[in-house]
Amino acid sequence: MNLKPNLKRALIGIILCASLACNFVTNAFNPQSTPTPIPITLTPNATASIYIPEQCAGMPLATMPAAALLATPTPVTAVNPEISSDLQKDVFENVVNTVNQVYVYPDFNGKDWAALTQKYRQQIEAGVNTADFYAAIQQMIYDLGDEHSQFLSPADVAEWNAEFAGKTEYVGVGIYIQPMPDKNRVSILSVYPNSPAEHSGLKVHDSILAADGLPVIKDGKDQSQIILGRECTAVVLTVQSPGEAPREVTLLRQKIHSQLKVEAQLVQTADGSKIGYLSLPTFFDDSIPAQVAGALNEFGELDGLILDNRINSGGSSAVVTPILAHFTNGTLGHYASRTESHPLEVSADPIYNSQSVPLIVLVGEETVSYGEIFSGVLRDMGRAKIVGEPSLGNVEVLYSYSFADGSTLWIAEETFKPLHAQENWELTGIVPDVLAYADWDTFTFETDPAIQAALKLLGH
Repeated sequence: MNLKPNLKRALIGIILCASLACNFVTNAFNPQSTPTPIPITLTPNATASIYIPEQCAGMPLATMPAAALLATPTPVTAVNPEISSDLQKDVFENVVNTVNQVYVYPDFNGKDWAALTQKYRQQIEAGVNTADFYAAIQQMIYDLGDEHSQFLSPADVAEWNAEFAGKTEYVGVGIYIQPMPDKNRVSILSVYPNSPAEHSGLKVHDSILAADGLPVIKDGKDQSQIILGRECTAVVLTVQSPGEAPREVTLLRQKIHSQLKVEAQLVQTADGSKIGYLSLPTFFDDSIPAQVAGALNEFGELDGLILDNRINSGGSSAVVTPILAHFTNGTLGHYASRTESHPLEVSADPIYNSQSVPLIVLVGEETVSYGEIFSGVLRDMGRAKIVGEPSLGNVEVLYSYSFADGSTLWIAEETFKPLHAQENWELTGIVPDVLAYADWDTFTFETDPAIQAALKLLGH
């Protein structure tokens, strides 16, 4: 059976992180029953040191009861409209047929796909409500054992579109974090521009241990939602910078627009060489290419450039391609499906000497999907050396198929094959030329072992 035209295949070849609902404090937090803020009084010195967002000026200080925030569930940001049983069956069969025809692994990843589909078909034909219907299809795709393919309900699709456009909002302090359950902390991966966190001096590699005295990780469970709350309420964070004692920082929450920042700066060198550093936090935000181009223009001619992909969990080819074009060009490899392949081709778009500047790319276990393809391609084309720790291997390319109810299936339809290298990156990941890594919360930019190793490779 051929795929129906109304499936609206979106040929943007996107690779998502393993879960759209990542455990980062970047998702909207809309409590169903918001706890009442509690008025607080701080000493004049403490009050003077607090950054006051413009919208909070003149308001009395108050805090959210952290225990109540902890007990308040974070609901789905939108409710899916009810759909009929006939539409449920139609969507279900279209999802099944799509997987049958295009899933990159003909053996369905070693799973008994026929038995799986029959199990969920029986549930749906017996009659389920809309919420259970979407949950069933999501579970069916999850049961493929593929960490990347996903089914999104209409509400999920709306949230995804907003996130990709950089329009997701939440109320918090403006940090992008990675839970570290084994250390009972969350570590800051990025700080949003002009946020309370930035104004209060929080930096990448700092850790949050507690909020209003409650741990952000307890018994291995992430409870960092206590950092979030109502706009203009205060939260006291227990913060620890690498090599320093914990300290308390008071911040006022404000609305945050989720547009991650490309960190751009020059690296100090003993010989005065001009070495640039660019962090690439994600390829899932279409503001990233313009930020990269802006940074390269600011740098001008460089003696070397370090591209940091260590927290890059992938994203869209529409974001990756214009960035690659600054550093290389031509046919860079091929995307291969069950039946055919097509090239990844890039036309050169130099900014100053970006097409020839010596490159080092930093990778790690959090480098995923297009983060891996981008890194591997630059080495495969002879443009870069790789420093860090091996990535875990995920170069499947997902395509979207939309259905009559507004839901979307992202299915692994292709894998990437480099132009020159013989490795299967899905199996090996990207293996560095030089191993250099440490826990994210143990170093600063100045003491980063990967940056130091990169400088050695560059001869500086």
